[in-house]
Amino acid sequence: MLLDFVLASLHHLCVFALFGVFLVELALLRPGIAGPNLTKLARYDAVYGGLAVAVIVVGIARVVFGLKGWDYYAANHSFWGKMLAFAVVGALSVPPSLRFARWRKALAADPAFAPPDAEVRSAKRIMHAEALFFALIPIFAAAMARGIG
Repeated sequence: MLLDFVLASLHHLCVFALFGVFLVELALLRPGIAGPNLTKLARYDAVYGGLAVAVIVVGIARVVFGLKGWDYYAANHSFWGKMLAFAVVGALSVPPSLRFARWRKALAADPAFAPPDAEVRSAKRIMHAEALFFALIPIFAAAMARGIG
């Protein structure tokens, strides 16, 4: 029972931290971003990736070692909806992350580098789509916690 509580608490903390870092990235990403803000964006994106891994690891531990067990989750459609939403968030996060890494390299080579506004707007559009799928995760989680699905 204590292990289930600890895993649930860690999972929730990781998910909230992940979303918080995502919001920081979204706020930093705007046309004209350059210099220190571009460096911050790339660093936050690395933290975002690390937190995503933590969410997955702790989530798997919950499924394997938690009170409900694999059978409960495997039979629950809301669980699979949540997993699909998280996978879409992950897939959508790849193009902006690759772009941020490219920009960071360009900034290292040229301290005056600023990404083209069109690229920034494109990355921001992808992140807005990511936010829509991110919003589905707690909805599916609430449904799953109530046995819906």
